[in-house]
Amino acid sequence: MNEKKSEPILKVEDLSVAFHQGGKTSIAVDHVSFEIGRGEVVALVGESGSGKSVTANSILKLLPYPAASHPSGSVMFKGRDLLGAADEKLRHVRGNDITMIFQEPMTSLNPLHSIERQIGEVLELHQGLKGAPARARTLELLNQVGIREPEKRLSAYPHELSGGQRQRVMIAMALANRPELLIADEPTTALDVTVQAQILELLKKLKEEHGMSMLFITHDLGIVRKFADRVCVMTKGKIVESGPVEAIFTDPQHDYTRHLLSSEPRGMPLPADDTKPVVMEADDIKVWFPIKAGFMRKVVDHVKAVDGIDLRLRAGHTLGVVGESGSGKTTLGLALTRLIPSTGRIAFIGKDIASYSFQEMRPLRNRMQIVFQDPFGSLSPRMSVADIVAEGLQIHEPKLTADERDRRVAAALEETGLDASTRWRYPHEFSGGQRQRIAIARAMVLKPHFVMLDEPTSALDMSVQAQVVDLLRDLQAKHNLAYLFISHDLKVVRALANDIIVMRAGKVVEQGLASRIIEAPEMPYTRALMAAAFDLAAVKSDVVHQ
Repeated sequence: MNEKKSEPILKVEDLSVAFHQGGKTSIAVDHVSFEIGRGEVVALVGESGSGKSVTANSILKLLPYPAASHPSGSVMFKGRDLLGAADEKLRHVRGNDITMIFQEPMTSLNPLHSIERQIGEVLELHQGLKGAPARARTLELLNQVGIREPEKRLSAYPHELSGGQRQRVMIAMALANRPELLIADEPTTALDVTVQAQILELLKKLKEEHGMSMLFITHDLGIVRKFADRVCVMTKGKIVESGPVEAIFTDPQHDYTRHLLSSEPRGMPLPADDTKPVVMEADDIKVWFPIKAGFMRKVVDHVKAVDGIDLRLRAGHTLGVVGESGSGKTTLGLALTRLIPSTGRIAFIGKDIASYSFQEMRPLRNRMQIVFQDPFGSLSPRMSVADIVAEGLQIHEPKLTADERDRRVAAALEETGLDASTRWRYPHEFSGGQRQRIAIARAMVLKPHFVMLDEPTSALDMSVQAQVVDLLRDLQAKHNLAYLFISHDLKVVRALANDIIVMRAGKVVEQGLASRIIEAPEMPYTRALMAAAFDLAAVKSDVVHQ
């Protein structure tokens, strides 16, 4: 075709963003330039802190001004400069010509307003729709984004919806006024793999139907390859490489791009050895939560969070527990560690602990440890790293002297790849990956036999994920640890687990060798999970909506 190339719908040129605090100025975005054509998807990729979201928020001037400023640059939308536009003009552009989907829908949606009211506000503000016409358009939008039985969801509040449903509502709000440009800031990061695939399929379909352009911000390069036309790679506030997706993936020129592309968790689990002793064993584990109703609050039913699960876990082995949110993964782990009541048999290092009281469990706690999902939320901000890691030693090994305890803490930090001289700092002074290493050191300092890892990499960038996976594998080999690895990230599970349990609605759908379940799953649900994890394009929107 010899047609003249059309003008880009968005052109960002020489954009810089500075933040001013306490008399100091820091540059978050440094002379960034890119453009988006009509109907084109451009991905902005990079690790946390690279400047992706700051760049996106600058387009609609959503930064905290005057604490933020633009030392240089312009943002041209259809030939109009948005950085210099008056607030009244920007109000018309925001939510109308350009809309935005944020990373966490639970914090983006108003918890006090129903779904109908929140979508209705967008329609009233930009189109003047009220009453019956607004309700009809709201139902149309909810249908369009795949919300089943939308009439029943109009009066629902955000907390009554699943993560996937909340994200669909956010998309409905973003599409309400048929925007020409959609900015999607990590719209799938917090979602399960099947829901993630559904959301991406939905966005792709809507883009094609409406000819919509899109700026897609993510740190997941697997998504970018399936979804985007062009990609811009950011680090330290700069775009270091840009071009067509296939060219970037097949022939990356910049060292940082090559680093990102090689950052997916790799390697194989440690070889299984069936002669090693069983550390954790469970039969017919059930965790049922009663549903009470009526004036007398009688039990009328149960939520069967975990319903009759058997497992065996040997020293040096990893059992992966996978499934979507709400499947019962974490509840199973909490039951095995006796942190919540359950029925059934639980044997830990040969002792039947199912009926142990809190006091009876206490001497065993140093042998079973937990590493949680959010390394910042699980570390006390008021304690130094030395005190955080030493806390368990003070409880379980009170006879240690202060010097002995400090040496153990320093050794644990060094073993997890941290500089022991930083142990007097506080959690906020460390990156997300470093905080997760601190959480791992806190567990390892007690020399446990069994470690429950509850989504330990989900909040981390891919390169940091790969580092944590390598660390966990090294510690397992060194100390013969048994891991219960709970995750919905099957690429991470593949790198660590010898065996896998696939859970859905509290029950085991399928279990067995990890290699067999990943490569040749037998059950339809397992096949959907594997397709979503390893080939997002294979999962279409007809997978059951969450």
